[in-house]
Amino acid sequence: MVQTAPLQYREPTSPIALHVVRGSAPQTRISSACSDCLMRALCLPTGIRPEELREVDEVVFARRRLRRGEHLYRAGEPFKSFYAFRSGFFKTYVDGPDGHSQVIGFPMAGEVVGLDGIETDIHRLNVATLDDGEACVIPYAHFESLAMRVPALQRQMHKLMSREIVREQELMTLLGGMRAEARVAAFLLALSAKFAKRGYSATQFRLRMTREEIGSYLGLKLETVSRVLSRFQDSGLIGVELRSLVIVDAKKLAAIVPDL
Repeated sequence: MVQTAPLQYREPTSPIALHVVRGSAPQTRISSACSDCLMRALCLPTGIRPEELREVDEVVFARRRLRRGEHLYRAGEPFKSFYAFRSGFFKTYVDGPDGHSQVIGFPMAGEVVGLDGIETDIHRLNVATLDDGEACVIPYAHFESLAMRVPALQRQMHKLMSREIVREQELMTLLGGMRAEARVAAFLLALSAKFAKRGYSATQFRLRMTREEIGSYLGLKLETVSRVLSRFQDSGLIGVELRSLVIVDAKKLAAIVPDL
């Protein structure tokens, strides 16, 4: 993994003078953020007024570009900001006591990470890029102050935290009672839905994560993931070549998953 220098914050002299320093190269505050973002419908509340959106643009003061393999932040780092992804594909994971990591999720453009640090002011997750991406840096103290003036933002924060709870519950269900075939099928269908929600093809996409990372997320061995994917392909449910995947029969794939 490529390691990056941590973000360092300079105290602003005015709202427009905020900078983020990454290593020795400063990154100047952007003049526009949410207002020109194609992903804003996924992470901002609906019905937000233009004047409120301008205030949000003042809070989202920098974008951070990351190359494949870089970390946005690591477990144990102080919590100062949370992040909204504009582009790219990422993974969140925790370090296990045995030295092995456990993948927690695969967030992508339009999703928010970093809320894991609110309770203790320390991040408990690691966030790494699976391909090149870009994240908006949102200082939590500034956002919290703005949310008191814009109730829609406060409700949106509650929704984001609720999503985290639901996601953890869904992961527990996946790791609990489902067979291996059902876990992999549910994973592929969830990815399909995420791509479709962002305007991409729901049936043809590239798996940015490795089979080992999929197995870590689903609680399966690498060999089991590969075997299940091969079985799905032989049955005509999917087509897969390396990391390129085509869902051929979504209905039959969904029939494998309980309650779908």
